[in-house]
Amino acid sequence: ERRRLRQVLLKHGLTAPMMCYSPDFIQRKPFRLRQEVARQKRAIVATAELGGQFCRVLSGQWKPGVARIDGLAMAADSICECVEFAASQGVCLVLENHYKDSSWEFPEFAQRMDDFLDLLRRIPPGPNFGVNYDPSNAIIAGDDPLVLLEAVKAQVVTMHASDRCLSGITVEDLRRLDHDPREGYAPWLKHGVIGCGSVDYGRIFEVLRSVNFTGWISIEDGVDPADGVIHLRQSAEFLRRQMAAHGIS
Repeated sequence: ERRRLRQVLLKHGLTAPMMCYSPDFIQRKPFRLRQEVARQKRAIVATAELGGQFCRVLSGQWKPGVARIDGLAMAADSICECVEFAASQGVCLVLENHYKDSSWEFPEFAQRMDDFLDLLRRIPPGPNFGVNYDPSNAIIAGDDPLVLLEAVKAQVVTMHASDRCLSGITVEDLRRLDHDPREGYAPWLKHGVIGCGSVDYGRIFEVLRSVNFTGWISIEDGVDPADGVIHLRQSAEFLRRQMAAHGIS
């Protein structure tokens, strides 16, 4: 089926460069952890069969009672194994500074910048591992997107362009919500039209240009089906203007 889909993509002159998978490597039971690693590997195989170059990887949920040092070890060991497998498939595994998968009860283990950077340091650099940078996720984590980008810019190979405004809610409010199990995002955390939120894309593209970034940039926009296509067009036009202004192709 995946090979058939690849032929359809080729027929229409399209590509599927990235698979966005969401493993949960924060598992107390070893057999559960092995299951998550196996699922990530299946996503890597699917990426390769679709002709993709990049497969996303995450750390997992920061579940109550999980010590930071234990979670870092679980995630780092699992990701290192998956990087080795990705190399055998000709795929680059990309770690995203994520907030929360829509099926999860708890936010990302490595959501905050200090945790993300600590996890990143535990994974050896190489051609089959990099960073998928998402600026608005940094805002939700209470971090400065530009400070995070400066710290990881040499390893950024793909970017999720997204924008958000925390209208009527603070990061502290989000922290309080994080302690209570809630499947998916809080309703006020939807993505918006890129360029209309809190992310300074002009400065972000300046940093990316300084490291000669040429990777894929994907758009994460709102979920309103009535206006989705219009918003997607507005986001694409904004990004293209910014990319042209900063010499990024």
